[in-house]
Amino acid sequence: MPKNPLNFLTPVLRWFLGTMILANTAGHMLLPLMAVYLARDLGASVGQVGLIFTLASLVPLALQILGGWLSDTIGRLKAIAIGASVATVGYIVLLFANSWQMAMVALMLEYVSGALVGPSYGAFIADQSAEAVRGRVFGLMHTIFAVVGVIGPPLGGWVADAYGFKVLIWAAALLYGSAAVLRIWMALTPRFREKPADHPDSRPSLASLRASLGSLLALVVSGGVFTWLILTDGVRDIAFRMSFEFQSLYFNEIAGLTLTQIGLLGSIMSLARMLVMTPAGGLSDRIGERRTIMLGFALQAAGMGLFLWAGGFIAYALAWVVLGVGFGIADPAFDALFSKVVPQERRGVAFGLFGTSLGLISLPAPYIGARLWETFSPRLPFILTTLAAAFSLVPVYFKLRLPEAAVPETPDVVPAAAD
Repeated sequence: MPKNPLNFLTPVLRWFLGTMILANTAGHMLLPLMAVYLARDLGASVGQVGLIFTLASLVPLALQILGGWLSDTIGRLKAIAIGASVATVGYIVLLFANSWQMAMVALMLEYVSGALVGPSYGAFIADQSAEAVRGRVFGLMHTIFAVVGVIGPPLGGWVADAYGFKVLIWAAALLYGSAAVLRIWMALTPRFREKPADHPDSRPSLASLRASLGSLLALVVSGGVFTWLILTDGVRDIAFRMSFEFQSLYFNEIAGLTLTQIGLLGSIMSLARMLVMTPAGGLSDRIGERRTIMLGFALQAAGMGLFLWAGGFIAYALAWVVLGVGFGIADPAFDALFSKVVPQERRGVAFGLFGTSLGLISLPAPYIGARLWETFSPRLPFILTTLAAAFSLVPVYFKLRLPEAAVPETPDVVPAAAD
C-alpha cells in the first residue's frame, strides 16, 4: 500500500474524477428534491411524480447499451462528452419548464448523460487500473466522488429554502455546463487520448454491435457470476426505486422535515459512504468481493430497518449513517467483481447491458411505489425495500463465487496509463 493513496490514481483518472465531481454536484443539488419541486411548484400529484420518473427511466433503458458500445468503439471520453452535451440541453429546458410535462422532457434529456456516462465510468476506471488493486482504485475513486453527495444535497436544500427552486436550477445548470465544457475539452485533447490497445481505431458498425451483444448475452444466460450479478442487483433496484424516488416527499410530508434537513440527511449518508469506501476497497482485495458485498448488503438492510423505527431527525440520521456505510462497503467490491467477469474490450457494453437490464427490471418500480403509497401506506414501499435488502444476502452467498485462482502480487502503484 503506497504511503499516499492518491498514487493509485493516474493523471487521466484525476482529471476524469474532477469532471465527474462537478457534474454530479449539480445533479445532487437538484435531483433529490425533484419530487418536491414537481409536486409543490408544478402541481404534480404523487402518482404523476411516479409516472414521471418511470417514463424518464425509459431513456437509459433505451440508450445504455448504445452508450456502452460507443464507449468501446469511439472511446470512453468521447462517449462521455456526447452524453454531457445532451444533458446540458436538459438543464436549459428545465430552466424554462412551466409544467410537469415539460419538466419530464428535461429530465429525460438529463438522463441521457447517465446512459452514455454511466457505462463509461466503471469501464474507464477498470481500464486504468491493475487487477490486483482494482478494489482499492474503485474504492478511492468512489470515496473522492462521494464528496458530491456530501456537498450537493445540503447546498441544494439551502438554496431552495432561501431562494426558491428557480435559483437552484440556475446554479445546477451552470455547474453542469462547466463540467460539460471540460469533458469536451478532454475528449478533443491529445494528452488524454486513451490507450489504442483498449480502443482500436475502428468506426462503430452494426457488425461490431452484434458481436459485442452476442458475447455478452452468452454470459447472461450462462448462469454464472455475471447472471447472478444482474439478477441480484435487479431485485434490489426494484425495491430501492419503489421507495427512494419518494424519500424527499416522505421526509417532508410524513416526517415533517424541512428541505434543509432533507439535504443534510443526504449529506450524512454520503459522508458515511465516503469514509468507508477506500478501506472497503482494500478489504475487497484481501478477503474477496463476495464476502465484502455480503457485509455491505447486511448493513443496508439494518439501515432500512432503523429508518422504519426512526421518529425524528437524529434517528433518521443514524439510519442513514448505517445505510451509507452499507452502500460504501458494497459498491467498490461489486464494481471490481463485475469488471473481472467480462472481457476488457466489452466492458463498456457490459456496463451498458447491466444498466439496461436493471432499468428494464425496475422500470415500473416508481409507479408501483406510488400506488402502494396512495392505496395502502407511505411506509409500505420502504418496508418492501428493507425485506429485499435482507433477502439479497442469499444469492450473494451461494452464487457470487469466482473460480479459485492464484492471487497476484499487489503492486504499490497502479501502472501509469498512456496520456
